[in-house]
Amino acid sequence: MNSSRLIGIILSVVGLGVALIAGLWIGSQVSSGAMTSGGALVGAGLAFIPVALLVGFGLYLFVKGGQEAVTESAMQKQRQLLDIVKSRGQVAVPDLAIEMSVSADQVKNLVHQLVGLQVFSGYVNWDEGVLYSAEASNLRQLDKCKNCGGEISLVGKGVVKCKYCGTEYFLS
Repeated sequence: MNSSRLIGIILSVVGLGVALIAGLWIGSQVSSGAMTSGGALVGAGLAFIPVALLVGFGLYLFVKGGQEAVTESAMQKQRQLLDIVKSRGQVAVPDLAIEMSVSADQVKNLVHQLVGLQVFSGYVNWDEGVLYSAEASNLRQLDKCKNCGGEISLVGKGVVKCKYCGTEYFLS
């Protein structure tokens, strides 16, 4: 659990504690006759402001912390994929999916995210299910497919693809 979520929980509990204490105090004052019902209503209204602020801000931090945790998890998966491919040079997509505990489609999405962030250069043959790491300087000089020798062409920003075998090369 990250610190934002923990602080959010603490603020919400404190807010609910303040509400409980204020409610008990007002109730005891009204029952003993020391406070009228009008005074109790004003007291409850005044107690509502700090309680609403504490609980509201606590809930905001809890939700925001959850969103940060999801983002951090995605970044960890991207780093993990990049580290595996760079260290091995070549890895099968199914093996990568098993090692990372994700689906093959998620591996494909992670690769495209890394290409979009311009931190991955290499190529992948989705038909064979193999991901290769390569130096960007080698790929920039590439005029034929390393897999089949066919003609390659630009298909997107930083992506060239073989017309014949479908191998995609990512440039950074």
